Amino acid sequence: MEIQSLTVSERIILAEALWDSIVAEDSEIELTEAQKAELDLRLASFEIDQDVGSSWSNVKARILSKK
Repeated sequence: MEIQSLTVSERIILAEALWDSIVAEDSEIELTEAQKAELDLRLASFEIDQDVGSSWSNVKARILSKK
């Protein structure tokens, strides 16, 4: 199958089917040690500051203003 020959809609459906097949297996995705360390660092940082961060509307506005 040539993926590029599919319409955008068909590719989205294919991506959804692929994702659903992964979720259906109920298997865990292994993290690398670097990913685990990064998550631990972010959690520790949050526990110190507990700043909730930015709202989605603010993040979206920042992203869209950079275009």
